[in-house]
Amino acid sequence: MAALSILSSRPKSNSTRLTRSSKIFKTIIQSIQQKKGEQIVSLDLRKIPEAVADFFIICQASSHVQVKAIADFISEEVKQNCNEAPYHHEGGQAMQWVLIDYVNVVVHIFLPEARKFYKLEEMWSDAPQIEHIG
Repeated sequence: MAALSILSSRPKSNSTRLTRSSKIFKTIIQSIQQKKGEQIVSLDLRKIPEAVADFFIICQASSHVQVKAIADFISEEVKQNCNEAPYHHEGGQAMQWVLIDYVNVVVHIFLPEARKFYKLEEMWSDAPQIEHIG
């Protein structure tokens, strides 16, 4: 859970509430799809008071190389299309679970074993969940 600990140390921004039609949200989903990320899910955390973001976007990759490719591509595309840099980026060493924090949307890119172990979808099971099919 080390990757999630960083989220509790920064305030959630209420100034810019996101929706699924927000440019950054769409850019992230499309970036994951272009790099063949699998089992893409978004969790809508906006109605959960304890939530640290408006959305979590979760996906998995089949290899360390693909985890890195997805993370790098998301960062490039969001910077180019939305002029946003991540507030925080974590997990780049082991490439088992990479977290990219854009404050109101947090992206989690997992290897399958790590995703099964951390079970974020279960942890946030009261959040509405949508599967995004490429």
